[in-house]
Amino acid sequence: MNFSLITVGGVFKTLQAGLIAYGAVGLFLIALMDAALIPLPGGPDVVVMALAHHSNSMTPLYVLAAVAGSTLGSLILYSIARAGGEAALRRFSPEKRARAMRMVEKYDFWALLLAAVLPPPFPFKLFVLSAGAFRMKIWRFVSALIIGRGFRFILEGLAAVYYGEMAADMIKQHYPKIGLGIAAAIVAIFLGNLLRSRRRDAEIEDGQTSSANRQTI
Repeated sequence: MNFSLITVGGVFKTLQAGLIAYGAVGLFLIALMDAALIPLPGGPDVVVMALAHHSNSMTPLYVLAAVAGSTLGSLILYSIARAGGEAALRRFSPEKRARAMRMVEKYDFWALLLAAVLPPPFPFKLFVLSAGAFRMKIWRFVSALIIGRGFRFILEGLAAVYYGEMAADMIKQHYPKIGLGIAAAIVAIFLGNLLRSRRRDAEIEDGQTSSANRQTI
């Protein structure tokens, strides 16, 4: 069993190395496989930085390819979970499954946006599957992925352009802190929107109450 897992991992690693030679097209396929199938060594993150470092002017194309591949691959998982419901989440522990489903059910777009930005070991695929199981609206699902993954790959591409071969180590060292900062910003935006929505609803309710009182008089 262990031998089989090692063999499969070696095949995917070799496939990934071969795809890198095809630039943006290879990166698109790597991002798609990483999101839809099994995690590849370093995933599209390392490939984005490697390609951007060797061809700075192509960085926007590499970012677009990575975002498109990751989004399409995640849509495959989303569709599987949407069709299979909670059964698609069985390979995760009950505790992780319950926590992710609560967050997706309660925070919807914002929970998936956060999952798309944060690096491993944050369980991104679990949130994607939970979004499918809860039948999250597909346009909200795609929007959260494009914004979250876009920010992440843009940051990695710029790091490679400005810091070269040191980019991977820099991202590895500082991304957890950056991720926490992004998480805090996302929470702040969510709370701000929630407060504005409640204040607007209260104003509408007060207006309706005032109108009803005037009609009564």
